[in-house]
Amino acid sequence: MARILIIGGHGKVALLLEPLLVSRGHTVTAVIRHADQADDVAATGAQALVADVESFDLGQLTNLIAGNDVVVWSAGAGGGDPARTYAVDRDAAIRSMDAAAAAGVLRYVMVSWIGSREDHGVDRDSSFFPYADAKWAADAHLAQSELDWTILAPGTLTLDAPTGRIAIDPPSPGEVPRADVAAVIAASIADDSTIGRTIRFGSGDEVIGHAVAG
Repeated sequence: MARILIIGGHGKVALLLEPLLVSRGHTVTAVIRHADQADDVAATGAQALVADVESFDLGQLTNLIAGNDVVVWSAGAGGGDPARTYAVDRDAAIRSMDAAAAAGVLRYVMVSWIGSREDHGVDRDSSFFPYADAKWAADAHLAQSELDWTILAPGTLTLDAPTGRIAIDPPSPGEVPRADVAAVIAASIADDSTIGRTIRFGSGDEVIGHAVAG
């Protein structure tokens, strides 16, 4: 069983992921920004840890990550403010990767989005550009790192009921329930064949465990 640190531990996907991991016997710590989010985390069986990763420097993040076996990045600025989008989705994410390496915590799972590519095609004048640009920069840094990384890149997230099935590399981005994204994260942590892979997915017909195994 592993000690798993989820950064962005109060997000909608993270709150669905935490009970899945706890049920598998893992020790799960959820990093949250505000103390009033702790009860929601505790209800999942995970342990809450209040920390502002946006403001933490490399040393602070290294201390935060040390002692775990797996880091899951599921944080995000949530759009709106371009400066904060870059600060969280790019800069803090990259610092967390460098911190994981410094702490000797090699397994790192990034929750990204299906369009995260160098040629993502989002116009610079679009309000979505900072997010697309920041996520690609973070993913590229991770892929060039020495970490045992997996990048999970789902389509548009919904609150629909889980299906337990996905499609890898769908022809169009489509939608996917957050609960299925959580299940994909859990399956990827359990399957070392996902290391070194970017897995782009949407809703589909293939059982999640089989799909991520490639």
